[in-house]
Amino acid sequence: MPDYNTMSKRGRILVAMSGGVDSSVAAVMLHEQGYEVIGLTMKTWDYATSGASGKETGCCSLDSINDARTLAVNYGFPHYILDIRDEFGDYVIDNFVDEYLAGRTPNPCVLCNTHIKWEALLKRANKLDCEFIATGHYANIRQQDSGRYVISKGFDENKDQSYVLWGVSQENLARTQFPLGSFAKSDIRQMALDMGQEELAKKSESYEICFVPDNDYRAFLKHKVEDLEEKVAGGNFILSNGMVVGQHKGYPFYTIGQRKGLGIAFGEPMFVIRILPESNTVVLGRADELERREAMVRNINLVKYENINEPMENVITKIRYKDAGMLSTIVQEKDKMRVVFDHSVSAIAPGQSAVFYEGNDLLGGGFLC
Repeated sequence: MPDYNTMSKRGRILVAMSGGVDSSVAAVMLHEQGYEVIGLTMKTWDYATSGASGKETGCCSLDSINDARTLAVNYGFPHYILDIRDEFGDYVIDNFVDEYLAGRTPNPCVLCNTHIKWEALLKRANKLDCEFIATGHYANIRQQDSGRYVISKGFDENKDQSYVLWGVSQENLARTQFPLGSFAKSDIRQMALDMGQEELAKKSESYEICFVPDNDYRAFLKHKVEDLEEKVAGGNFILSNGMVVGQHKGYPFYTIGQRKGLGIAFGEPMFVIRILPESNTVVLGRADELERREAMVRNINLVKYENINEPMENVITKIRYKDAGMLSTIVQEKDKMRVVFDHSVSAIAPGQSAVFYEGNDLLGGGFLC
């Protein structure tokens, strides 16, 4: 077996390997570029006790962990499994439950990426004497003249993942590489085929939350919070004028913009437009009542600039992952950002991420208030 300590031309790099096609190809790509690659797969969640139907989903299932290890063995580089279930549960899962109980719609993948995975990766990178870490995200990174590290959108618009990276700190970005940023997803699948990894190339992607069995967040909340249904059942559906129009199953089981599954019929489509946890009330309204011209954003992390002291125009603001974004003006107000959209946007959901772009560059982001 080759001795990578003597062979490495470009330094040692720790690669986060989920077992999927993206991170697997990223690891092999870096290996072939002359880096001394060490693979690391994080175990975030205990599938055996989660109440799942047996079908494991998400980025960190047991099958995925085994797939990552097999690939590393085949290419002759070390692979480790890091158990971060405690940190993940304390931070990501507790936050997920707390946010729904506060009437908001959480963004667990952003929290996991920015607060758990990067910290865990860098901590382990330091122990293994790795200069850099790498992930399979479709995004680009560069250092500008100011010294700041800037994330920009990946080449493949359909796969761009810069949206979930707004919370990564400058300190962490300084040691991060995104090998897939300049490739399309189809290129990566072809590379996997060229590597002889046919199964890997055909592997389907999961867009589900890894710790929510069968993508049923309501069942997950009931499983995690004792007697939740009894505590929240029987609240009122009201219209924006205060008129009571029915009863619901409990405010945590609804999200802003929801139309289906209300269990109540009207002569026209009605949507959830507000959630009031204090009174266990869900406000319904027409589509036009979901529209807003402004939003406030909290827990701001700025990436491209250290501060945005003046109102900044022509900023593209995305309020959900698959959102094309809307032209806006952003104004920093103490620890929050006010976003004034050029045109109305629909279904601004508190708890989701708002992410700001200057062209293809990520300015920063935060959580919608």
